Amino acid sequence: MSLKWRIAVWYATLLIVVLALTSGIIAWRLQGILYDQVKVSVNSTMRSIVQFSTSANPFVTEDSSSQSLQFILSSANLANWSSANTFIQVDRARDGYLLARSTNLGDDTIPTNPSVNAKHDTAYRQIAIGGRPFLVEDRYVHEGGSSAVIHVAEPIDTLNLTFARAIRAIAITLGAAALAVVIFSIVLASQATTPINELSDAMRKIGSEGLDRRLGSHHRRRTDEIGKLAESFDDLLQRLSEAFARERQFISDASHELKTPLTSINANAQMLMRWGDRDPAVLRESLETIAGESAQLAAMVNGMLTLAKADRGDDIPKEPTSLAQVANEVVRGAEPRAAEKHLTLEFEHQATPTVYGEPGLLRQLVSNLVDNAIKFTEKGGVDVRVGGDEGRAWVEVGDSGPGIPTEELPHVFDRFYRADKARSRTVPGTGLGLAIVRSIARVHNGEVSVARSPAGGALFTVTLPRMTAPLADSQ
Repeated sequence: MSLKWRIAVWYATLLIVVLALTSGIIAWRLQGILYDQVKVSVNSTMRSIVQFSTSANPFVTEDSSSQSLQFILSSANLANWSSANTFIQVDRARDGYLLARSTNLGDDTIPTNPSVNAKHDTAYRQIAIGGRPFLVEDRYVHEGGSSAVIHVAEPIDTLNLTFARAIRAIAITLGAAALAVVIFSIVLASQATTPINELSDAMRKIGSEGLDRRLGSHHRRRTDEIGKLAESFDDLLQRLSEAFARERQFISDASHELKTPLTSINANAQMLMRWGDRDPAVLRESLETIAGESAQLAAMVNGMLTLAKADRGDDIPKEPTSLAQVANEVVRGAEPRAAEKHLTLEFEHQATPTVYGEPGLLRQLVSNLVDNAIKFTEKGGVDVRVGGDEGRAWVEVGDSGPGIPTEELPHVFDRFYRADKARSRTVPGTGLGLAIVRSIARVHNGEVSVARSPAGGALFTVTLPRMTAPLADSQ
């Protein structure tokens, strides 16, 4: 069964059950109200008779000739309390002998009630008299050594007829309401599921080559859950489209970057095959080129592996790490390269903040920034600073190089991007260093930014969450 029909069936069933229960309660209360009205009328007549009989003391002796006894035992006098809908009968309590009855009973009699006695002096019952249903109140009366049972009855056929009509009206109303509920449930289920089906059809039509398509503004204009779902799906398509575009660009860039060293290796290998055994200079030059290009390829592959590792941040084991200690180790390792270019390499720290991360990746982050600064700085020096404040740790790498043009700043962290295209031929590198820095910063819930250094070059700043517990920072 489809979602539409499941919603319709469950919704309709629930409402019909509620309507049926409500109708049953209404019918039950209506029957009780009608019954109570007749009961009140019967009881009112009974109270009048009992009040008279006890005050006049008509049952002093069975053979008494008092006017009160004659009055209460006279069928004609019972007319004082009887009416077209009120029937009265008096029986002797001892044996149920009929003492008197109202004339409207005719030849009919009200059956005795054996359950009425001195201990249980009042009872109500529904019986048939002359083929008509009646409500009867039986009352045991005892005065002066004599006792009698008074019966007051009223017909309830009109009550039953009224109740039957009410039941039919309730049944018709319930049937109409149930039909309306079924129709409403189907319409409601259709309104709820039609947009979902439309979204599903639109989703099925979207493939990897059609990620630029969207579900349509008429869905996004909705303010309910369907509108939110359409908006979320369009956002997902946008992110997927951007991710696919980045992957395609990455593959294109990687192919382009790998093509040059592979072509050089292949050309030098052919030269070795042709003249390597005859010309020592060709042999040496070709081997040196192959070794250099192979190293370049290895560095590029290692960079891409590092990026892949950083992208899988959840798989990286982390531990409390001193950011100042990592930066100090990197600076010491880079001192020989700085000395070769006659550059100063300074390190200072305002604090030794602890961060929660993977030491190897953090070391590579700082190393890439320092190597990049040394690579593009021809004179002056490179400054590395570490500091932190409440909840934040940072490392800065500034240089006195040419800096980065403003229009190039948004792209410096892209993979295989070179800001200075002319120098990219002479300055070694894979174009992955800063992309690796950004990925490592992100996987540690940090960020990296670039600005102009006070010394005139570039200033890279990496900000990471500072760890305050369980390992306290040493200041």
